[in-house]
Amino acid sequence: MRIGIFGGTFDPIHVGHLAAAVNAKAGAHLDKVLMVVANIPWQKEGLRKVQPAAERLALVRAAVSGVEGLEASDIEIKRGGESYTIDTVLEIRKQFPNDELFLIIGADVASELDTWERADDLADLVTLVIVNRPGSVRPSNLGERWSYLEVEVPSLDISSTDLRARAIEGRPLDYLIPSAAIDYIRQHKLYVPGEE
Repeated sequence: MRIGIFGGTFDPIHVGHLAAAVNAKAGAHLDKVLMVVANIPWQKEGLRKVQPAAERLALVRAAVSGVEGLEASDIEIKRGGESYTIDTVLEIRKQFPNDELFLIIGADVASELDTWERADDLADLVTLVIVNRPGSVRPSNLGERWSYLEVEVPSLDISSTDLRARAIEGRPLDYLIPSAAIDYIRQHKLYVPGEE
């Protein structure tokens, strides 16, 4: 099988994430995409309040319910601690020893790969699927170390920061977040005034 790994904080997950995932799945001919919810997103910790991992996982599960080939993954939550991609990929490799692994990332993230924990080991384990928006700059730092392919995705200017603000202010989230995830947000009173 060809398995895609799409990691994120998903605070909250939105249609931009899903558009990237389904386009990467189609463009790279993947059998499935694991939407891996970060346990402790170290790059955001201390900068702002992040919803608990269990709540973000529930949002992802609601969002991908009924979407063929997309699965919510709690692998980083079960492992605990900070979330590093190399650890997640090694764990997925143990679960799927004979399958091809593809790491789905944005073009903006590709330029930062050299700063990632154990980047050289990661390059040996995965093929990158770089999702580009129309007109975005192609990564130039990958050299011959990384195996990668590029997939163009629609340009959707949606940010989780804006969505959190919308939820806190009571503005509409419709058509920006899947309806099942909006229902979960409302039922569990996530993103309420005073959180940001």
